[in-house]
Amino acid sequence: MQNTAEALNVRNHGARYYPGAVIDVLNDLRAALIDLPEDQAGIRISGLETLHPFLAANGSISSIAAQVLGPASRPVRAILFDKTARTNWSLAWHQDRTICVRQRIDVDGFGPWTIKHGMQHVAPPFDLLTRMVTLRVHLDDVPATNAPLLIAPGSHLAGRIPVDKVAGVVRRLGIRACTARAGDVWLYAIPILHASEAATLPRHRRVLQVDFAAEDLPGGLQWLGV
Repeated sequence: MQNTAEALNVRNHGARYYPGAVIDVLNDLRAALIDLPEDQAGIRISGLETLHPFLAANGSISSIAAQVLGPASRPVRAILFDKTARTNWSLAWHQDRTICVRQRIDVDGFGPWTIKHGMQHVAPPFDLLTRMVTLRVHLDDVPATNAPLLIAPGSHLAGRIPVDKVAGVVRRLGIRACTARAGDVWLYAIPILHASEAATLPRHRRVLQVDFAAEDLPGGLQWLGV
C-alpha cells in the first residue's frame, strides 16, 4: 500500500487531493451539521438548509467540483459518514453505481431501483457515472490508523468492473491510502474502485461526501439534490 506523497490527478488516477481547501469555513461547516444524529455510520442528507451556503456555486466545496465538471456542476447527493469505536465498520472494494432522484420514473437503462432512508435510488447507465465526481470533505483528521479511504488509482478508466474481477484490478493498479487533515478535501471520479478498513485506533472520522453532476437526467427523472 502506498501513501499519498505522490501527486494524483483526476484524468490518470481518478483522484486529486486539496489540502486545507475548506479550513477557513471548517468550524462553520461542523456547526451546520451539528443537529444530525450521532453514532450512525452514514446519514443521507436532503433539505438541510444550513448546508446550502457551503454548496453554493461559488462556495469552497462546489468550486472544486466545477474545476473538473465546468460551471454547470451542481451537488446532487450528500452523505455524512462517521466512524467511531461504536461504528467501526469496514467496506469491501467496490464501485459506486447508484444516484438519488426525486421520484421513480421508469426510463430505459435505469435500474434496478432501491429505497434508502426513504430516498429513491437507481443505477443509471454506467456512462453517466463517468461524468460525475465525488468530493469528500474531512471534518476530522484521518491518519493511517483511523481508516482512510483506500483507492485503486486508475481504476476509473476500467469501465464497469465485474465483481469477480475487482481483486485482480486492485492487485494490478495498487492501493493508495487517502489520509487527510481536518479541512482537507479529496475529489474522486465516481467509478473509482475504493474500500475502507476498520480503524485500528478509532475516533471520530466525520466525512461529508457530496456527489456532483453537470447534466440533467433523461425521461423526466430529476436529481434529488441536497
